[in-house]
Amino acid sequence: MIEGVSALGMLSSGSSVGAPTAPAAPADVASFEQALGQAIGSAVDTLKAGEAFAIQGVQGAATPMKVVESVMDAQRSLQSVLAIREKIVSAYQEIARMAI
Repeated sequence: MIEGVSALGMLSSGSSVGAPTAPAAPADVASFEQALGQAIGSAVDTLKAGEAFAIQGVQGAATPMKVVESVMDAQRSLQSVLAIREKIVSAYQEIARMAI
């Protein structure tokens, strides 16, 4: 998840305000869609892993420490996805309020 968000940060921090930028080659930089897709895919994988370890913990197959770590990772991923969703909704609402 963090790698996907870091990729988004690198995309946005690469351009300075007021300076013209040349379009980047698709092979060099991931598009916003790809970066967002990777971030969400990573979050889903983390949530699935957390769920699997929680089930193993209930069955007694995993150590409590590993269960807690995986559930905390899943919680952080979920919070990150929710924060991204809130920003997207906020941006959409702001665009919807603009006068045409």
